[in-house]
Amino acid sequence: MTEVLDPTTRADAVTAVDALTLEEKASLGGGASFWQTSEVPGVPSVVMTDGPHGVRHQGAAGDHLGFGASDPATCFPPAVGLAQSWDRELVERVGAALADEAQAAGVGVLLGPGINIKRDPRCGRNFEYFSEDPLLTGTLGAAWVRGLQSGGVGASLKHFAANNAEYDRMRLSSDVDRRPLREIYLRAFERVVRDAQPWTLMCSYNRINGVLASQNPWLLTTVLREEWGFEGAVVSDWGAVADRVAAVAAGLDLQMPGDTFEADAAVVAAVNAGTLEQSAVDRAARVVARTALLARGGKREVTVDVVAHHALAREAAGRSIVLLKNDDDVLPLAATGSIAVIGPFAATPRYQGGGSSHVNPHRVDSPLEQIRAAAPTAEIVHAAGFTTGGSGDTHALQAGAVDAARGADVAVVFLGLADSDESEGFDREDIELPAEQLALVEAVAAVQPRTVVVLSAGGVVRLAPVDAVVPAILGGALLGQAGGGAVADVLFGAMNPSGRVAETVPLRLEDVPSFPHFPGEHLHSRYGEGIYVGYRGYDMRKQDVLYPFGHGLSYTSFAYESLTVSADGDPVIATVRVRNIGKRAGREVVQLYASLPASSVSRAPQELVGFGIIELEPGEAGEVSVRIERRDLAYWHDRLDRWVVEGGSYRIGAGASSRDVRLEQTVEVAGDDVFVPFDLDSTIGEVMANPTAAAALGPAFAPSGHTAGDNALGMDVAKVMASIPLGRAVKSFGGGGEDALQRIQALLDTINSEAGRS
Repeated sequence: MTEVLDPTTRADAVTAVDALTLEEKASLGGGASFWQTSEVPGVPSVVMTDGPHGVRHQGAAGDHLGFGASDPATCFPPAVGLAQSWDRELVERVGAALADEAQAAGVGVLLGPGINIKRDPRCGRNFEYFSEDPLLTGTLGAAWVRGLQSGGVGASLKHFAANNAEYDRMRLSSDVDRRPLREIYLRAFERVVRDAQPWTLMCSYNRINGVLASQNPWLLTTVLREEWGFEGAVVSDWGAVADRVAAVAAGLDLQMPGDTFEADAAVVAAVNAGTLEQSAVDRAARVVARTALLARGGKREVTVDVVAHHALAREAAGRSIVLLKNDDDVLPLAATGSIAVIGPFAATPRYQGGGSSHVNPHRVDSPLEQIRAAAPTAEIVHAAGFTTGGSGDTHALQAGAVDAARGADVAVVFLGLADSDESEGFDREDIELPAEQLALVEAVAAVQPRTVVVLSAGGVVRLAPVDAVVPAILGGALLGQAGGGAVADVLFGAMNPSGRVAETVPLRLEDVPSFPHFPGEHLHSRYGEGIYVGYRGYDMRKQDVLYPFGHGLSYTSFAYESLTVSADGDPVIATVRVRNIGKRAGREVVQLYASLPASSVSRAPQELVGFGIIELEPGEAGEVSVRIERRDLAYWHDRLDRWVVEGGSYRIGAGASSRDVRLEQTVEVAGDDVFVPFDLDSTIGEVMANPTAAAALGPAFAPSGHTAGDNALGMDVAKVMASIPLGRAVKSFGGGGEDALQRIQALLDTINSEAGRS
């Protein structure tokens, strides 16, 4: 719908804004109320509301943290769950359903998706984010935006950028070098902006290398608009603006929430005083007007089919469940006999996170009731086993659960984190499951060898103690309102699990690459692990993990029969032939990883460069073709300050996880032309490595009269000289003055000019 509306809407926005007074233009840059933008002649107000996984529309005046009541809406799986589907088409369908519910509520812009990288498992808001990998995150984020905006509702991509902790989030500076900033933390945003053009983008609370995101011209103008071609409006996170005038100058368009009259007046005063360009106010007013006109033009009469949306939520939840472990084929369960269902999460599920995205669901499926519905003739016994609030007789609760498990054919134990354990606004201090839960599962497994654990948590938890004692584990993450039915579907085999973990599950917290640096201190968080985030870091250190990135099992088995890779042009095409060699129909998520063993720069051993899904009947074979785009083979050259594809023999691996690569092929990829201009700070070694420069300057700087190791000081003179900058070599060792420096600079200018023309 954006494509149809946009050309006319953009022109209409310019026309409308050009007719406004300066005061009216300034007022468009501030909210009229908590959830609404301002209305001026020719530009309507638009309603914005939270909604990464459900429309949290507060019909009455409300607050950002969700203390006020919101209207009922479908709670789809949050991003932590939905990402485990690895399914673009499914995510796009969820986005389209959210658009219908937003339209019915009169909402023009839904504040999502959240696509910040999961740098550390302790981040309190990880349940709102997709993955530790920028390609998976960006691909699913773009699908969500396309689905939503196809229904005439604008997305608000968030939180831009490097917002990877809740600790001191309104003041903390994310101190990150250029290469990891580009390759890890901005890359998903770039993909969504280029591929899906969200109507709006939300800047984050934090500072980036000392500069507030809301007042960062490099981030909001140079990168976002000039490099990526973003055409929409930049809206602040609620309360993120410290200085409206500085923010508008930097590229911010809309300050939220409302009651911004003083800030509006400050903008007008700054323009009149000549300290703020009129063009900046005009830019902001035009893109805000464009957003409002897009929302008005996209309005539809919608009657939400609550039943159909619940069914979609159940399907999405089922596709998001990961079969982490299934020794001795304990799963799927038979719908007969006796089953002990243990844990309070079985009766009262944990299905979403706390904070601004918290949805008031139409209904919530209880896993216990859905298990009873799926196995009506089985004997189902429920025991609490523990409490989430620390109340109750722990010994008695555990004893009752153990008795129930001992007398059953199988035990299904629901473990996880409570609402109070993770939420917007604070980070976790560890990744441990509560001690009483670990004691319970150990006691149950001791008397019941057929014990299945179902996990509910918005972030990674340490599962090694659980993995050590039970044969089967389902990773549910957070599954939304229909998760209970989805869990029953997977437990009894009505749905064959096909989910894959979207973040590595480590053996212990200390193994996490960001462990020494998270969350930060004294207003700064140093991103000291660089590009080695998630599986990149574990792989670089050859660190054992419990469940690797991309891991997930099935009730059937798949054989990878062949891999062909073609690089005749851009992109590279990888085709994988897969066969279902089991006895059940199933879906396989085929993952493609690339590496360049002979790279001249530091790289992760491998990186995800594509993925695809195939559904196969027993015995059936089929092919998955995956486009590996040139941009996904590039690294950020921090001296040239641009993306560079390094030429060479790339190893392309196809597999079922980052540590289960089944097939490999090598493909030659042509590299980009790379020339770093020489100056007086270039080293002698850099000059001598370039044939043209070496021919021109070599005689002056090549060591004479010495061979390697042949000198009185016992050192290799050539190696020592290689690290000396040209200018200092001339001044310190050449006896040359300013004239010599000028002659050298003139030669360098000629070399640089010739290289630029070639």
